[in-house]
Amino acid sequence: MAVRTGGDVAVDPQLIGDSPSFREVMVRIKRFSACDAPVLIEGETGTGKELVARTLHYRSARRDHPFVPINCAALPEQLVISELFGHERGAFTGAQGRRAGLVEQARGGTIFFDEVDTLPPPVQAVLLRFLQSQEYRPLGGDSALHADARVVAASNAGMADAVRERRFREDLYHRLNVLEVSLPPLRARRGDIMDLAVHFLDRLSRQYRRAPKTLSATAVSALLRHDWPGNVRELENRLHRSFLMADDQQICCADLELDGREDGGGPEAGAVPLEGTFAAAKARAVADFERAYLCQLMAATQGNVSAASRLAGKERRTFARLLRKHGIERRRFLPGSA
Repeated sequence: MAVRTGGDVAVDPQLIGDSPSFREVMVRIKRFSACDAPVLIEGETGTGKELVARTLHYRSARRDHPFVPINCAALPEQLVISELFGHERGAFTGAQGRRAGLVEQARGGTIFFDEVDTLPPPVQAVLLRFLQSQEYRPLGGDSALHADARVVAASNAGMADAVRERRFREDLYHRLNVLEVSLPPLRARRGDIMDLAVHFLDRLSRQYRRAPKTLSATAVSALLRHDWPGNVRELENRLHRSFLMADDQQICCADLELDGREDGGGPEAGAVPLEGTFAAAKARAVADFERAYLCQLMAATQGNVSAASRLAGKERRTFARLLRKHGIERRRFLPGSA
């Protein structure tokens, strides 16, 4: 899926990854895009929650209507109701005229509440009423208005914990959590790191109209070993800086400036999620290793299958079969590939 932009907003988002945990996310997005039920997206900072929300919107029947993102943590508490639901003239000092709120602006489309767990309790109560009836009353208004907008919310904190600690209303949590997407951290999907890296470098080459840059074998190894506490956003930012600062056309390990943290930062590095049977966990770990290893060789040889197979100590035909098995396309590693 290509990336297209309308103004400064991506209207055809791109989610990159083929690891088992990420494939499950894509399956859920496909299913959830076909309905209008509220969705709650949970995941660590930098895992791509807004990108998932945009993908849900632009793959749905609402794609031709607005996608309105709201950073709940950035809303001034005294103005939250007005920002969300608008106000009428004279509703408060300084209200010189009617102002449409973000909910009204999202009519027919999708409204995305990022960091929804940061909403103050009074606003949680108002949002609950809106979810129950799809109706709201602008500040200072005399009558209720209807807004046909799908609600998608996200949090990088454990929402269930927030409910137990009474920081978030349980009834609102259940209203938002009709459908759920849980995004895995990048350290749990290491097999996707090279696909993401190649994608970001391709995009940077086009963005800055510069010759494409590749990754050295040591740089690839460092990327695969690093723990990525900032997840995909950290990977993107580090490659962005390396692309601009590297003197050569090949980005080396030193250009990444990982400050000696390439070992993964602790015992969790490379850890296998404890899910399912031993055999299933082993199969996932082997598949992730194979994919990461193959991507590393293909990046180091700039897509030369013969050279990569020699480095791997395998016959070219066997190596090519492994590439097909993991859906790794040679063209993605060619210099200047887009």
